[in-house]
Amino acid sequence: MPEQTIEVIGGVDTHADTHTAALIDQTGRLLGREQFPADVAGYQTLLAWMRSHGPIRAVGVEGTGSYGAGLARHLHQEAVTVLDVDRSDRRTRRRRGKSDPVDAEAAARSVLAGTATTIAKTRNGIVETLRAITVTRAGAVRAHTAAKNALIAMSRTAPEPLRSQFTGLPIGRLITVAAALKPGFDMTNPTSGAILALRRLARRCQHLATEIREADLDLQLILRDLAPRMLEQPGVGPVSAAQLLITAADNPQRLHSEAAFAMLCGAAPLPASSGRTDRHRLNRGGDRHANRALHTIALSRYQHHPATRAYIERRTTQGLSPRDIKRCLKRYIARDMFSHVQQALRHHALQKTTLPHQLSTT
Repeated sequence: MPEQTIEVIGGVDTHADTHTAALIDQTGRLLGREQFPADVAGYQTLLAWMRSHGPIRAVGVEGTGSYGAGLARHLHQEAVTVLDVDRSDRRTRRRRGKSDPVDAEAAARSVLAGTATTIAKTRNGIVETLRAITVTRAGAVRAHTAAKNALIAMSRTAPEPLRSQFTGLPIGRLITVAAALKPGFDMTNPTSGAILALRRLARRCQHLATEIREADLDLQLILRDLAPRMLEQPGVGPVSAAQLLITAADNPQRLHSEAAFAMLCGAAPLPASSGRTDRHRLNRGGDRHANRALHTIALSRYQHHPATRAYIERRTTQGLSPRDIKRCLKRYIARDMFSHVQQALRHHALQKTTLPHQLSTT
């Protein structure tokens, strides 16, 4: 009789400089644990070490969106199934301890047990470009908000008569006036120091506003070719569309149904029944960035989409609370957006198109 082939299952605990890997067989027997550098050579050595023990069924990796992104990308290129592994809970860490080899072995065993089932994002296509632009845009938005708040606070505490110049001005006009101020040379005078601070804050606001507009233009140009029908849907803007595509990733086949996409977005209803009470509640899990995108679309449709307003009025007369109506509406939007996301990404994968434009540069 031919000898039966033994499949192996890997688990990796990732860090900035090193990755610790553990290997078990299909019966759960530990085959070994090793540490490798977190670079291309280390990825190759890690994969060769795993393959030396037998065919790889799957590899569970902690932190595929941070320290493990490079390893996950390399394994995907080598046609290895990579699964996302969540960090073990506190109860498990208290019982088993905490170390890199222990975490790596736990990652492998979670794959064997079937608790880790989410296929990791490939991060090797146009959606990764969207993610990079969206991340920098979000940082610029936060910094812009902080700069505006600091400018308003500084204008309210500036010495007279400087303070009176800004009283009652809207924020846009305040930025324009403050950016044009000319500070004096006497830094012992508090007014000169206030003028200098106000001008710097205002010019920071202007620079960040320009960066945000350029990021919006980049998203618009990419999505116009990648997902034009998605942008035509009511309430869907470039930022919301980009976020939903990022949540689905460049390998949309990892989402087997629209229900899985709704769960990933935190829009799937969760049972909250007890005794004679039969109800569902909002899902507080999932990707909160995608959930916020659905919330933004729902708010826009509530204000400007007649069909959505009619739906809300009908559900209100049926006795649903505003929270339940919002849950139902976000679930419907997730179902609608899933079809557009799948269509856009599959069409792009088939066509193998390239970006027809040059992104904005600051």
